[in-house]
Amino acid sequence: MVMNPREFYEHALSVTDDEQRLPLSRMTEWDISPFEQEGLRVSRLRPPVLPEPHRQGEDPSECHSCAHRDDGIWLDDHWRLTRIGSVGVPLVLMLHPREHHGLADLPDERAAELGVLTAHLGRHIEALPHIARAHVYRIGDGGAHLHVWFFARPEGQSQMLGSWLVVWDDLLPEYPADVADADAATVAAALVGSYGGRAG
Repeated sequence: MVMNPREFYEHALSVTDDEQRLPLSRMTEWDISPFEQEGLRVSRLRPPVLPEPHRQGEDPSECHSCAHRDDGIWLDDHWRLTRIGSVGVPLVLMLHPREHHGLADLPDERAAELGVLTAHLGRHIEALPHIARAHVYRIGDGGAHLHVWFFARPEGQSQMLGSWLVVWDDLLPEYPADVADADAATVAAALVGSYGGRAG
């Protein structure tokens, strides 16, 4: 049986130090970690907050994504693609359903489209010059409206492999917007050609 929030918290505390700090993660030992272990410490583990605070857009009438359902670099009847600015990696795109859905209530037809769109976007991002991989993330804690992240990992940056890429993105200087705009337009045009829809 799954632990309740209090049991989970107490279980985690069982390995903390006197200040309720967990040990450094095993990931910080990896050679791709953006942090050196010396001097690094984990924040204090805070007790659970229940009920959890509402995410942005729990009420569809206040949903930022719904208010911008007709905006994007690519759109079709059911989906829209946007470019996220002020990032450090070469390109970050976000795919949103145009109607208000979370992952758990996404209709099967839209879910099938999501799978196909994810594959197409991955191909088109990885076809850009000097891009090694397209990383795909669905987190869902910030906004209730489904949004899927696509991060372009720069070629040759082996330190940015895997799950640390989003942390490296936050540490790197801002990538030139004009280059990212051009790459985003290339991906949008390729998506029109391979999947349909229209460039925004």
